[in-house]
Amino acid sequence: MSVTPDWADERPEIQPPDPTWASRGSALCAELSRLLAPWLARGEVEHVGSTAVPSLAAKPVLDVMAPMRDLSTETVSAVVPVLSARGWCFVPPELDVAAPWRRFFVLPDAEGQRRVAHLHLLPEGHPRWRAQLQFRDALRADPGLAAEYAEVKRRLAREVTDREEYTAGKTDFVRRVLGG
Repeated sequence: MSVTPDWADERPEIQPPDPTWASRGSALCAELSRLLAPWLARGEVEHVGSTAVPSLAAKPVLDVMAPMRDLSTETVSAVVPVLSARGWCFVPPELDVAAPWRRFFVLPDAEGQRRVAHLHLLPEGHPRWRAQLQFRDALRADPGLAAEYAEVKRRLAREVTDREEYTAGKTDFVRRVLGG
């Protein structure tokens, strides 16, 4: 019988911007770039979530993304123990049905209660890679757009309790920013 970890049902909570998010994100990306080096396609791990946008209110979870040469079963089987040794929890694809293009890991806090970070492994060249960076960079470049996004996130955090519903609620805003 499997037990659902506490962090799996964590309710979205938006917090004011934290100036340490950028440095924590950089340190996490450097560590993951080193750990994932044998499988990385090119470049480095990128800090892409809302915590990567200065002055943006966000869930206090660092979202990072790594470009992988492939996401074959063999690659994922090799990566899981490396990341597990550092406290990362692999979310199997059958539980991550909304995002079949990636392999997903969660780093919980020491008590296993809250999410500290998310790691999105994407195959090299996947359109989602470019879209994530484009969205992050658009928010960084336009404080008004970032403020509008923060309000969308705050509203959703008040109205929904499910993380999947929270994420889905942001879709129209993200599409508008990306021009689609």
